[in-house]
Amino acid sequence: MSTLLLKNIVVGNAFQAALRQDVYIEDGKISECGHQLQRLAHMEIDFSDKELLAVPGFIDIHIHGANGHDVMDSTQEALHGMAKVLPQEGTTSFLATTMTHSPNAIGEALKAVAKFEQEIGEASLLGVHLEGPFVSPKRAGAQPIEHIQLPSIQLMEAWQHQSGNKILVTTIAPEQEGGLEFTKHFSKQGVIISLGHTDATYEQMNVAIKAGAKQVTHLYNQMSPLHHRDVHAIGAALIEDALTTELIVDRIHSSEQAVQLAYRCKGASRIILITDAIRAKGLLAGDYELVGQKVIVKDNAARLETGVLAGSIVTMEQAAKNMRTITNCSEQELIQMTSYNAAKQLNFASKGVLAQGYDADMTIVNEAWDVVMTICGGVIAYNRMP
Repeated sequence: MSTLLLKNIVVGNAFQAALRQDVYIEDGKISECGHQLQRLAHMEIDFSDKELLAVPGFIDIHIHGANGHDVMDSTQEALHGMAKVLPQEGTTSFLATTMTHSPNAIGEALKAVAKFEQEIGEASLLGVHLEGPFVSPKRAGAQPIEHIQLPSIQLMEAWQHQSGNKILVTTIAPEQEGGLEFTKHFSKQGVIISLGHTDATYEQMNVAIKAGAKQVTHLYNQMSPLHHRDVHAIGAALIEDALTTELIVDRIHSSEQAVQLAYRCKGASRIILITDAIRAKGLLAGDYELVGQKVIVKDNAARLETGVLAGSIVTMEQAAKNMRTITNCSEQELIQMTSYNAAKQLNFASKGVLAQGYDADMTIVNEAWDVVMTICGGVIAYNRMP
């Protein structure tokens, strides 16, 4: 049984003032929080002379790859490669996100997730975000258009079986034939239906909400644009409280003004920061591959040869720092957007909070929100503390 005692660390949560205290971690859980704890531990770290803040570990619910690995590689090597590197950016949990491809290729990726067993010091693979193939060909973006198909309950159920019931989020275009039946069916089963890569009208978005949809995939990107006579998908995402929105804050996918608009319309409680990162994240500029498509990484952006954005190379650390700079949000709000909201949305009741009984997933940052230490399941997975 592993134990860790953090002495005099400032602990931040979404709905509580930050408080300097001791945190005792035992067997992957926060066992006790308090002042001057007298507990024996395998390791003890004193933060008395350090201006650092411990926050719940970042949760990335939309990430395709990192450090040369991609979920669609369908290998244990790829999944472990991602899980090992993500703590460097403060991410302690993630959803392995698939891409539009052939049914067999998607099935192989899902079977790899079903077999995955987390190793010590890795970020937790909580489940799958199935992005495509049930999207609109009019808003395909980097999703290969030749593999896009209509929403299919039968196919989705087969994939869910292959994944070991790990598909937690599914992106669909609700206006596609069968989209509403699909939404009703899987919402009742607890799958989060996320509206994205969609050309829907405002009314079609509203009908989907009534059918059970409660999330929007990477707000603004590959969605029917706001117009004053029909605010379409973007407008619905901004004004409908039933929808929580993913947001890529890399200063490329959305302008600063668009980020401010989302923050003012949705508030911190209905925004989840994501990376939508691909295998090129953490690597040098150059040419890469995304489900058989050439991707060119240049000037901090990843694009297909056509110029279309193909995911991002942003880290959760940088996304959080960007969000703070652009909106001047509070640290409590930033905690909501980097961890608490995702844990709540995914119904992981033991994550997103640093308190007794919760998972010991913790990101320790300095005043600039640079990650200096990451603890995954009670184990120090990353450390560059001075």
